[in-house]
Amino acid sequence: MWKNEKGFTLIEMLIVLLVISVLLIITIPNLSQNTENIRNKGCDALKVTVEAQLEAYQVENNAVPTIDELVSGDYIKTKECPDGTSLTIVDGKVGEAAGE
Repeated sequence: MWKNEKGFTLIEMLIVLLVISVLLIITIPNLSQNTENIRNKGCDALKVTVEAQLEAYQVENNAVPTIDELVSGDYIKTKECPDGTSLTIVDGKVGEAAGE
């Protein structure tokens, strides 16, 4: 006869697929929520970097730069946050561009 073969039944495989599906349904919405959070934190981090480079420019040149002067002077690489918001410098303070 029959050898004692061990394996998964169809019901066991369906249960495993159901569990995996439930886990995916739970995690995918959390990932999309965290993406927005990451973009916001990325913008906050860029603001801190721009503020530090603003101070470095002021020490070296004894003047308050514009955001474009920081980019052209290689103090920063971009004036846009990861979410597409542009940064500006007004009265020596870094902020987000109006209307965005």
